[in-house]
Amino acid sequence: MTVDHSRAPVLEALQQYHRHGRLGFTPPGHKQARGADPAVREVLGDSVFLGDVLATGGLDDRLTRGRVLQQAQELLADAVHAEHTFFSTCGSSLSVKAAMLSVAGPHEKLLIGRDAHKSVVAGLILSGIEPVWVEPRWDAVRHLAHPPSAEEFDRAFDAHPDARGALVTSPTPYGASASLREIAEVCHRRSRPLVVDEAWGAHLPFHPDLPSWAMDAGADICVTSIHKMGSGLEQGSVFHLRGDLVTPALLGMRADLLGTTSPSVLIFAGLDGWRRQMALRGKELMESTLALAAEVRAAIEEIDGMHVNDRDDFCGPGLADDFDPLPCVIDVAGLGITGYRAADWLREHRSIDAHLADHRRIGAQLTHGDDRETAGELLSALRELARAARSLPRGPGVAVPAPGELRMTQAVQPRDAFFGPTEDVPVSAAAGRVAAEMITPYPPGIPAVLPGERLTEPVLRYLRTGLAAGMYLPDPADPALDTVRVVGEGAAVV
Repeated sequence: MTVDHSRAPVLEALQQYHRHGRLGFTPPGHKQARGADPAVREVLGDSVFLGDVLATGGLDDRLTRGRVLQQAQELLADAVHAEHTFFSTCGSSLSVKAAMLSVAGPHEKLLIGRDAHKSVVAGLILSGIEPVWVEPRWDAVRHLAHPPSAEEFDRAFDAHPDARGALVTSPTPYGASASLREIAEVCHRRSRPLVVDEAWGAHLPFHPDLPSWAMDAGADICVTSIHKMGSGLEQGSVFHLRGDLVTPALLGMRADLLGTTSPSVLIFAGLDGWRRQMALRGKELMESTLALAAEVRAAIEEIDGMHVNDRDDFCGPGLADDFDPLPCVIDVAGLGITGYRAADWLREHRSIDAHLADHRRIGAQLTHGDDRETAGELLSALRELARAARSLPRGPGVAVPAPGELRMTQAVQPRDAFFGPTEDVPVSAAAGRVAAEMITPYPPGIPAVLPGERLTEPVLRYLRTGLAAGMYLPDPADPALDTVRVVGEGAAVV
């Protein structure tokens, strides 16, 4: 069957909606901007409201006989070598939960890399799935976690043959990637599906010099945030399916449990348009982006006190299997300041927003939306930061634990700890208690503490010193971390 990637079904249907002058006595209540507050219209522009129509009974008819969304999903599946694709307007935070629920259910085991995003942990809490944590590969020099190896997943399956499948995050927000083909082979030898949280990999299918795309590597389900490295709007996510270990009907049913009944056509349109853009011009766009990234990375490397982490830093024995250069992760330890301070300075003094920031790094994410002008602004700001760093207050340091001190015992299942009896205790008395909440440095959003883990002094010290240095912790009950929510005394723990 011939597929026409010059088509954009959602955008075309939206155009038809306006051409026919449809008058909706349906949500949304702003009625094509007419009821929106004038001050809001001035800031957002009417085009936002004009694109905000009801998906069923608006963009398509009440029985979806136009198959608008279905056609758009089929086109995207073809573009990225998937068999089935599902759009999500609730971000990959929803998509990854739908993927998990399609593989395992309450009280069933799922192998999961411990460097998973907090949305995965939220999925465990909601579903009652029992996690079997698979250890990441830890760089003790750079204090950075890389995706677990295929060998670690193999050993985890040997120890837990009743596990229903596996979930790995690749690439990480830092650009480190796993050998997905090898992990998929480990899973498929046991007829178990592999789910890949590839939220940071929307661009991967479109150039051979990038790490392998999950669908090409043999994964069964892949979750991708189009808004991160693609051209989609925020919350635009997709999940793809291949093979027969998970049926599309089951995956769709699980997604329907979690998804909104009022999806945003604006987000659908962004996903549809991005697919057309990349199907027609993806390799050309990524070729230019990779060339620009190489120039930017080389220029940053010339700035005293800065080092751009590259393949030699991230890949090798005991480290990552592959590397994506576009996150452009910059080590600023040589400037004598933390990544938090560097990010704050760039925003305040040069109106530059860095992506991730940690105790020694910032991320300057590059995409096909960048050009020599934006790259020049970034380089100018980084050079000025290097000069200014000499006079910046050094501030408190972050007590980053050794690899062996970071991992804590899972004494209670995440769901039981989160929903069971809890109490708030002073952080000074929390070591030895079992956490009843997530505590997550953000971004990148990988929890340092999970519900059900037995707290240790090194991890608590890391979080307290990190908070003092500028770390952002969005999820604990006490944002100041003077207290920690723990499982109540007398609850059953291991």
